[in-house]
Amino acid sequence: MDVLSEVLRVVKMESAFFFNAEFTQPWCLRSPASCKYAEHISSNDRGHIIIYHLLIEGHAAARLGNTRIPLTAGDIVIFPHGAEHFLENGKAPEINAERELPRIFAEGLKLSKMGGGGGDVTKFVCGFMVCESKLSQVFLAGLPEVFKVNIREDQSGQWLENSIRYAIAAASATGDGGNAVVAKLCETLFIETLRRYVVQLPDRQAGWLAGARDPEIGKVLALIHRQPEAPWTIERLASEAGLSRSVLAERFRHYLGEPPVAYLTRWRLQLGAQMLSTTSYSVAQIAAEVGYDSEQAFNRAFKRQFQHPPARYRGITKAAGARAS
Repeated sequence: MDVLSEVLRVVKMESAFFFNAEFTQPWCLRSPASCKYAEHISSNDRGHIIIYHLLIEGHAAARLGNTRIPLTAGDIVIFPHGAEHFLENGKAPEINAERELPRIFAEGLKLSKMGGGGGDVTKFVCGFMVCESKLSQVFLAGLPEVFKVNIREDQSGQWLENSIRYAIAAASATGDGGNAVVAKLCETLFIETLRRYVVQLPDRQAGWLAGARDPEIGKVLALIHRQPEAPWTIERLASEAGLSRSVLAERFRHYLGEPPVAYLTRWRLQLGAQMLSTTSYSVAQIAAEVGYDSEQAFNRAFKRQFQHPPARYRGITKAAGARAS
């Protein structure tokens, strides 16, 4: 799974805790689409927000459209594409979380109590991941709208959950540096959840995450993401993976839907687009950073992918950022 680490390193995901909630049955919470959280948690208008909930005590269910997922203690349920959803236990008038957001973020790590039926208690730790929209689509495209993983099945997961609970309790008591500690732990929790989800995928599953799990295709993906500027060819990649060119091409297409060199080109251009938006490097510098021998070749490939040449694309994205701020 080195490739997942490589992609997450480049995507530069940022985690933060947004509330520590306790509900008493019956209750129903409507969580809005992740874009509704943006003004509270992200200064980057291009960032994509992933929502997740860790159930640490009691029982509940997550509901997305007609899909209802029962949850028990130790389950973490993730909405990678940020869809609006419900958390519930019993029939009750819904609590609209969107209206509660200013209070929730103002209170920070303070325990937020909701519901009032006097029934069973359910406790959640809820958080988000903010990541660069274009680059994160590499692995997000392989994820469903919602999925869950239980982290109490082994000692490492139990340690992680206990660490999060301890950090929240300590931060709530002292108020010093608590958000930073919990954010780092929740980032680790998210990555660990992804790793566990990948392990559970069916053997014949296609998609980026399934390809990352495959020993040979995962190695090729890791090489591409670790050194996108290297002069990779289908021959070199096949040699590194210990496969023939034809077998590599066939298996890579099965998982990713395109040949290895086409995937490499697309990733290079996505990296170039990110650098144009976030750095002051010249177009020539960026072209070299992402593996192009000349600025002209990079210009042509970039325009085919993004409909604008690099300099024009930089102007458009920076102007859009200035308007948003």
